[in-house]
Amino acid sequence: MPRDRTNRTDRTSRTSRTDRTNRTDRTTGRAPRRAARGVAHRAAHRVGFAAGRLGRGRPVLVPHRPRPRPKWPGRIMAGTAVLVAVPLLAAGVSLRLRYAGDPAPGTRTRGRDAVWLGHAWVDGRNGEARLAELVRRIRDTGVRDLYVHAGPLEHDGGLPASRRPKARWLVDAVRRELPGVRVQAWLGDVLSTEGRTGMDLGERATRERIVRSAHQVLKAGFEGVHFDLEPVHSGDRDYLSLLDEVREVTRAHRVPLSVAAHQIDPLPSLHSLAGFAAGHPKWWSPSYFGEVARRVDQIAVMSYDTAMPLESLYGGYVARQTRLALKATPRGTDLLMGLPAFHTDDIGHHESAETVAAAVRGVRLALSREDTRRARFGVALYVDFAATPGDWAAYREGWGTYGQRSGPCRAG
Repeated sequence: MPRDRTNRTDRTSRTSRTDRTNRTDRTTGRAPRRAARGVAHRAAHRVGFAAGRLGRGRPVLVPHRPRPRPKWPGRIMAGTAVLVAVPLLAAGVSLRLRYAGDPAPGTRTRGRDAVWLGHAWVDGRNGEARLAELVRRIRDTGVRDLYVHAGPLEHDGGLPASRRPKARWLVDAVRRELPGVRVQAWLGDVLSTEGRTGMDLGERATRERIVRSAHQVLKAGFEGVHFDLEPVHSGDRDYLSLLDEVREVTRAHRVPLSVAAHQIDPLPSLHSLAGFAAGHPKWWSPSYFGEVARRVDQIAVMSYDTAMPLESLYGGYVARQTRLALKATPRGTDLLMGLPAFHTDDIGHHESAETVAAAVRGVRLALSREDTRRARFGVALYVDFAATPGDWAAYREGWGTYGQRSGPCRAG
């Protein structure tokens, strides 16, 4: 009997709990939610008791399946790589095609070339022996102008005379040994356009001191003023104002005003993109290049430091720059394309790619396609103290000789 009562009580108790659970579920629904939370809690810990035959009441480790990673980040990266690679590949093919073909026979020196010379020519380090070597290098070539480093300018625009003690000796020697070749004063400085220090052309007092410095070098015997102020951003009106002010001085002395110019946008508005992305708008727009060219007698494009990895790509790039410069430069201004007669090797300049021979060929190809008869055109070698015999030979053989000169050449 006790056993029967115990069984009945147990069955009754179980039934009563079931009824209460069902009633609770029907009225409030709280009990099922508590049960669901309990299941979720156990699942979160990955350990539970498997019902039925699996595990037979023993703890079972529930395997954790990692969530699948979304595929869109990889797709975005792949798409970005394609967007970058395709234009670069197209640009490379375009430059290589520009380097193809044969230059026209008439694309040789016009007798308006130039060479940048280092400071050793005016501070006394170079003497008669080096002068004789220089004369031998450029005699009978198309070199008409020597841009001799007479600076640098002070940040305030001043120029101490102590920096050029041998300037008069050089000018007189060149007149004697190379009649018709002009010695221009190369004046340069770093501008404050991309840093806290440097020359500020926005200061009127600075521009006035630069004008006085131009007066000084012309009185010292130089036959022209050549500016290399960097970096000049495309659209800089203060730089244009300086050129207007200095040109009044050079015209009064009947000598040329010349500048070293940045390259031209190889793609539309590339200078704006470079300025936004890197803070260094390397190129000038074609319109700004034209504004500068209209204010000077000579404009020499620094067509090097291009980061091109192959000689053929560099030559095609020079051809492209030459074409753009021909279109932007007025016919009354001498246009010169720079030749890389130096041999540093870094991220911006690959010695094996940027060669004098490739630059000369690129220039000639552009002339052949655009303006074979352009008279006021030349090339400019940078720089004498780094140029090798091979560089001079590539200039002579690729660009040709001009013959003996007679009499001095003035502005124009």
